[in-house]
Amino acid sequence: MSWWQPDRYADRRPRLLLRQRLLVALRAWFQEQGFVEVETPILQLSPGMEPHIHAFPTRLEAPDGTGQPRFLHTSPEFACKKLLAAGEPRLFTLARVFRNGERSATHHPEFTMLEWYRAEADYTQLMADCEGLLSSIAANLWIPAYRWGGLSVPPTRPFERVTVREACRRWAGIDLFEHPTAEGLRLAVRTAGLRAAADDSWDDLVTRILIEKVEPELGRERPAFLLDYPISQAALARPKADEPRLAERFELYVAGLELANAFSELIDPVEQRRRFEADMDLKERLYKKRHPIDEDFLAALARMPPAAGIALGLDRLVMLATGASRIEEVLWAPVE
Repeated sequence: MSWWQPDRYADRRPRLLLRQRLLVALRAWFQEQGFVEVETPILQLSPGMEPHIHAFPTRLEAPDGTGQPRFLHTSPEFACKKLLAAGEPRLFTLARVFRNGERSATHHPEFTMLEWYRAEADYTQLMADCEGLLSSIAANLWIPAYRWGGLSVPPTRPFERVTVREACRRWAGIDLFEHPTAEGLRLAVRTAGLRAAADDSWDDLVTRILIEKVEPELGRERPAFLLDYPISQAALARPKADEPRLAERFELYVAGLELANAFSELIDPVEQRRRFEADMDLKERLYKKRHPIDEDFLAALARMPPAAGIALGLDRLVMLATGASRIEEVLWAPVE
């Protein structure tokens, strides 16, 4: 049955009206914090360089019929950082983004990403932003708690903070840095009762620990930041000054649901190129495809001030605010 059938639409409409109120409250909060709302192009030379995220390819044609390959972006990140390089100190955007091959209760091929960036800031400031934003929205919408998976989680401040290393120790009994090789970590993962394939890399195994052991425990009583990821799992983040094996990156969880990903930005174009090339080598090896590097982005990175940025799934935030169980319940017109 199509999403526009009146009875189906009537079931969704109360959540959609709350979505609209949430957007009003969200924009008001950013205005109070001195942010400017920006719009960035969806068509990009490079859609994003994450090896496991798949883009929609298309073609940009000139009036004479010649053309060049382009992609629908998977994030507005590159364009937003170019605006930082241009001199914009605080900006946010509500961007339609596209990811191929993703569909589940919490994933959709086309969705809305809220991203915001602060010049002369690091990821600790973004944690404070998240606390302020979620608390403000709850207060303005008269939401006592965010709900997901049978849990009801008030935006009690301060939000919990737990490092990746501490979380893996606590909920999986594994100290990642005591197992610096894939072979060693594989044995520890199997001992913890998790599947570990012979060809899993160290990062594959870390991800499995986080998904199966850690994520379900996060944000059960109050929202939680999972922070300080291994540097190999933070391609656009800068390393921690006191521990170069770790990156200044966090993810925000509410009721076990991942809501946002953030980091202090890497602004070294040479190192960024090296990471991009390594990620595309991995993508080619796994999926037989690679994306071009946006040279204009690397040029902008060399001029960008120290900064921090975050991507938050707007549709997931609406799900938490309304108690919806599937992302289609909070979309005006889902992709069929």
